[in-house]
Amino acid sequence: MFRTRPITRVGQYAALLLYVIFLGFPLLWLFSTSFKSPHELGSLHPTLFPTDWTLGNFRTALAQDQLWSSIRNSFLVAVATSVITTIIALPASYAIARYRRNFVRTTAVGWILVSQIFPFILVVIPLFIVLRNLQLINTLPGLVIVYVVWALPFTLWMLQGYVAAIPQELEEASAVDGCGKVSTLARIVFPLLLPGVVATSMFAFISAWNEFFFALVIITDPGKQTLPLLLARYVGAEGSVNLGPLAATALIATLPSLLIFALIQRRLISGMLSGAVKG
Repeated sequence: MFRTRPITRVGQYAALLLYVIFLGFPLLWLFSTSFKSPHELGSLHPTLFPTDWTLGNFRTALAQDQLWSSIRNSFLVAVATSVITTIIALPASYAIARYRRNFVRTTAVGWILVSQIFPFILVVIPLFIVLRNLQLINTLPGLVIVYVVWALPFTLWMLQGYVAAIPQELEEASAVDGCGKVSTLARIVFPLLLPGVVATSMFAFISAWNEFFFALVIITDPGKQTLPLLLARYVGAEGSVNLGPLAATALIATLPSLLIFALIQRRLISGMLSGAVKG
């Protein structure tokens, strides 16, 4: 049995630690900035942690009339995007993964990957014209449609990989035992596919929750703006930034994603283990 040398193991843990620090430092900086006073934020010698902790930035952020409406709009759009994308991608990904003709399969997967390389600016004008003709400009349903179309290719690509990892022999054995196609999908395939469904749903939710560019083009009514649009209002003329309240509002905006991940991570891991045992 191959054993990793101690010095190699130390190097691996050191690299992992550096990677965790690299990922966690922006959140730590955001947390620290949100508790700093205006005087400390303007200091020429900033410190990582505040020397004088204050809740003034959060009071300013929470005092905004549009904060809670923006949170509600972002949540509704993100949930709708996640649910609709998953409902569409689930049967489509199964069809792509189980299709027996390699040419069709390769073409479908290739289209999915190619669709991800188009820049936003290339499609925003035709998209605006289409939504205007459908009278969906400045509406949350119009924004949901855009997010679903944009998130669907990558969601399909992710889910078809999960479906392809499920042994097809399980379905064949179920058919031999007398189970129909629908019963096989409901009792065998979908339980094993649950971790993939959760992962792709979370991807669609986070991508819709954080998206800014399409929302900037489609939404013009302040009452229908999402959280990223609200954050942009902290940037004033000539690049001046109200950094403290901006950091506090951004920290509030990150909490839903963190809470959702904290709630589903145990079920995600247990579903993966359950799928491994069943497979």
